[in-house]
Amino acid sequence: MERIVNLTIDDVGIKGKSGQTIMQAADDNGIYIPRLCAHKELTPYGSCRVCTVIINGRPQSACTQPIAEGMIVENDSERVREIRRDIIDMLFVEGNHYCMFCEKSGNCELQAIAYRLGITAPKYPFMFNKREVDASHPDLMIDHNRCILCARCVRASKDIDGKNIFQFTGRGTHRKLEVNSEANLKDTDAAIVDRAFSICPVGCLIRKRKGFAVPIGQRIYDNKPIGSDIERQHQ
Repeated sequence: MERIVNLTIDDVGIKGKSGQTIMQAADDNGIYIPRLCAHKELTPYGSCRVCTVIINGRPQSACTQPIAEGMIVENDSERVREIRRDIIDMLFVEGNHYCMFCEKSGNCELQAIAYRLGITAPKYPFMFNKREVDASHPDLMIDHNRCILCARCVRASKDIDGKNIFQFTGRGTHRKLEVNSEANLKDTDAAIVDRAFSICPVGCLIRKRKGFAVPIGQRIYDNKPIGSDIERQHQ
């Protein structure tokens, strides 16, 4: 039998189940915590830190931290919002995210979180890293300019598709998404139906001949901010 755990998020008392993470308990109670690397189909990873919350004065990732009885969580304070804004700012300037030209615009989780946090332009200088595009596959492509190293595709390819197509190489600013081929994407067993290509939160992994198919005004985040689906659960 599952044990009920009582905790507080932003002065609101909620109930969770033993073994849940803060994010899982928050989702069940209609409280949205921003996330990029986290996904319900994937094992918690804790790499992007966009879901950072404050617990007893210490920053923790909500997607990996288990709930505990009496836990007090700070999720929507100015201190937490500033941490998240800085993280999102850095993701934008480390890559080459030209939203107005990106076919993921309106459906992009990075863009949608930036809008939700009130970011209209990054405060840090752009790095303008030189990154390539691999369009060698007949049905798929990788635009490394937009990769945020969230590892969703890495985990989905291994755990859902059973293929292990993607991995990271390098460290720090040289860290990069690579495929399990000495040549290009076309030399892997990647397929258009692979979950890895639909689980990407940004415009890095793209299915060809699908871009701009949904008109402006009908895209996922055109009319309602990201997280609205979670918040509606308890309204």
